Amino acid sequence: MRTGFAHMLVTIVSLGLAGCATTGQDKGSADWAGAGYVAMGSSFAAGAGIGALQPGSPARCGRTVNNYASLLAQRLQLVLTDVSCGGAVTANVLDPWSKLPAQIEAVTPDTRLVTITIGGNDVGYAMGLMGASCRAGASFGSGSCIPKPATDEDDWRKLEQNLTTISRQVAARAPKARLIFVQYVTLVPPTLCDAAVLSGAEAKEYRALGERLAAVTARVARANGATVLPADKSSRDHTACSAEPWSHGMNPHYDLKQGAPWHPTRAGHAAIAQALAVLL
Repeated sequence: MRTGFAHMLVTIVSLGLAGCATTGQDKGSADWAGAGYVAMGSSFAAGAGIGALQPGSPARCGRTVNNYASLLAQRLQLVLTDVSCGGAVTANVLDPWSKLPAQIEAVTPDTRLVTITIGGNDVGYAMGLMGASCRAGASFGSGSCIPKPATDEDDWRKLEQNLTTISRQVAARAPKARLIFVQYVTLVPPTLCDAAVLSGAEAKEYRALGERLAAVTARVARANGATVLPADKSSRDHTACSAEPWSHGMNPHYDLKQGAPWHPTRAGHAAIAQALAVLL
């Protein structure tokens, strides 16, 4: 399932979804100018399908120049090391993954800021929604629908354990760094529309999954002295069915040129970068 997701990211990138990253300097940038910043996470951090790839980054990761880490680094003049990668699970932050080093290895004693958006792939969030939309009549390609992820309570326990280990590893590797967990944006609209095709039952299921993921992340952050950026809350009025969407859903005739289905839009990443700048 993750292999298929990586293939989808490469397909999106190959379609030439180029765009220029925004520029501009924040009034507080002098406080952070030159500081080491490490961005970790999954495709929701990498910025799948919202622009050109970061130069020199692995194509399989879908790491783009318009993701929130890149925008924040430009704004605050941070020295960015972005190791986020589409398809990543929490284990890939802690251990090597198919020729990629563990993301946590990028964190060093000189690091002053770490952001991370991770965990959705551990519990089948976006991939589950893609399969659910397909079963409800939407499609972004040929072939059968993505099978429903077989997520159980052991997966949730492992997720929380790994998030805790990540928090402790960051603190041990970079004692002076500020760790910010950036929550996944809210994906499932309160009322469905053609831009977000789902059955009522699966909409309810994945809405609850997103809420549980946010709760687990917040609980780990609180227990380990980390900060949470509540992108889940700030994006509730910006789902795919809103006038100003911060995420894509999946319509009946979804075209990958629109971006990665059930993922943040370029506007969503810009909003997160703005919120991070204010927080800092």
